[in-house]
Amino acid sequence: MSHIETDVLVIGCGIAGATAALNLARDTNVQITVVTAEDDPHESNTYYAQGGIIYRGEDDSVELLKEDLERAGAGIGNPQAMQILSEYGPPLVRSFLVEQLGVPFDRVKNNGLDRIKEAAHSTERILHVGDYTGRAIQETLVQALCALPNVHVQTRHTAVDLLTPAHHSQDRLAVYAPLSCVGAYVFNQDTAQVDAYIAKKTVLATGGLGRIFLHSTNPPAARGDGLAMAYNAGARIINAEYVQFHPTGFYHRDQVRFLVSEALRGAGAKLVDEHGRPFMYRYNPEWQDLAPRDIVARGIHQEMLQSGAKCVFLDLKSHLAKAEIKAHFPAIYQKALEYGVDITEDWIPVVPAAHYHCGGIWVDEYGRTSIEDLYAVGEVSCTGVHGANRLGSSSLLEGLVWGTRAAQHIAQTLDQNAMPAAGIPPWHDEGLIDVADPALILQDMATIQNIMWNYVGLVRSARRLDRAISDLRNLQIDISRFYASTKLSDSLIGLRNAVQAALIVAQAAWENKISRGCHFRED
Repeated sequence: MSHIETDVLVIGCGIAGATAALNLARDTNVQITVVTAEDDPHESNTYYAQGGIIYRGEDDSVELLKEDLERAGAGIGNPQAMQILSEYGPPLVRSFLVEQLGVPFDRVKNNGLDRIKEAAHSTERILHVGDYTGRAIQETLVQALCALPNVHVQTRHTAVDLLTPAHHSQDRLAVYAPLSCVGAYVFNQDTAQVDAYIAKKTVLATGGLGRIFLHSTNPPAARGDGLAMAYNAGARIINAEYVQFHPTGFYHRDQVRFLVSEALRGAGAKLVDEHGRPFMYRYNPEWQDLAPRDIVARGIHQEMLQSGAKCVFLDLKSHLAKAEIKAHFPAIYQKALEYGVDITEDWIPVVPAAHYHCGGIWVDEYGRTSIEDLYAVGEVSCTGVHGANRLGSSSLLEGLVWGTRAAQHIAQTLDQNAMPAAGIPPWHDEGLIDVADPALILQDMATIQNIMWNYVGLVRSARRLDRAISDLRNLQIDISRFYASTKLSDSLIGLRNAVQAALIVAQAAWENKISRGCHFRED
């Protein structure tokens, strides 16, 4: 094992992590290392974000956006965070994404930015690139990152544990100092070696945890890695029970295959049952199909329970011409065709799916966690912007804003930090001969996903949550033994993190007896 020194370590490469790295890189004296467990730095939750990013509408205002955030968040959003996002977010989209990076957002005839309306928004304020906005943003960010000599992007590198002197230093007097972070142990998937990355500042930007549920719109790596690592290091976690389920995951042969953006409902698509009958008017007469996501998701869930159907349908073809569908939703059109569904002629089969974690690691207005020199940005964090339920297209904006603000704070304070002194021991795995069995890992992960889907899903109760916590604790004991005796792999690291993240969510859901937003207790 070797010690690798860097001024700033960024763990994750989506919009939040990449934005932080890009802003820090403006000072060419700062050495930044970005690590991602993926083969390709483009692979992230950001890449799969279809809908768009919040901008400013023609008849919009800071106050109006803040009101929409507060309403979607069921009234418990952090006022300071909502003000920051509403005030600084849209101008940052213009200056950073549009003008500096040149993200190719869709335009209207006079070359102005094309703004659309989405569910629970009061006005047309969403910028988009067809229905693959996240992909366009992520491609632009990665291209800019890779062009900078002081940014080192390392793929196939999985963070194992955050380094805190209180836990890891060979100087046992370090336990009396304030809790701080000096980097992370990082597993190189190609060499199977674990190195200690020593950094003055560390930024967690690992994304969400949707894959701890059976049905999810998230990519495979969204297994709660950052949340679990921060929890194990002693960071404060808040609002963990608020897991947003997207109402419309494309359903095919008992699985969600991809996200069907709510932009389709914004364009007029209606949710219907197997007979083509609309039903959302029964669950939210005012907003109907454009109600906040938690209401739409539970409406679909209730329809499925009552009818015994495995899914419901989105009817887009009755509300939009074929040419318009192909022009506005090319990615969804092509993807659905792969599964035999022509969305210009057929209803789209959909079910709710775990989509976004509104809670996470507590951070302040600059992304600082409760651990000194550790920042968290993007979905892994909880700024309080989302309250109990996220407003559509706000996640990309939050990652942009807090990635920028974290970078600003780090740049202002980095000179105050010396490179952490030696004292972090090498990673010890001598004597381990067991190789991680993929079958065991897949089975344990499937068990976690089924427990979370059945007991900690759209509708929760004390009895279900009791069962979930008991089963997860027993499973965690088995996984811990497995982990302690087995050579590391990315999937083994992910399994250990997934069961910890699942317990964090289940315990928070058990403790909160009040139904609000995307946390619904039937008891």
